[in-house]
Amino acid sequence: MSWTSLLANPSGIERIYEGRVPDLTGVHFHSVELNREGPSLLLRFDMPSYPENPPHKWQKQGFNVVQMTLGLSGVEEPTLHGFAIDPVADISLRSQERITLDVHSASLRLHATAATIYVANISAYRACPE
Repeated sequence: MSWTSLLANPSGIERIYEGRVPDLTGVHFHSVELNREGPSLLLRFDMPSYPENPPHKWQKQGFNVVQMTLGLSGVEEPTLHGFAIDPVADISLRSQERITLDVHSASLRLHATAATIYVANISAYRACPE
């Protein structure tokens, strides 16, 4: 079962990746935001791979990285340990009665449970080769 099956709105990300959405391993984190409204949690990160046939406007602009923001609402018991410049982490999602989120890397550990998980934003940009 793909992690997208847990999303309230999987169609956008599934369409961009033509049904072959990558696992959330080796993602580059940009931000983690907790908000008392909901309470909610937003995770912004770069997807680990770029789609084979990205949207035409992304191709035209030379984009090569997909950035996603996942939102969790009805968040309970969030714990965050560490952060770093450009943490690369693995995201694990599972569901029993609630959605469970775990993020692990050498410098970052995040855990939370939530009532709902959804795609808050999908965008793309051009990263310069290193």
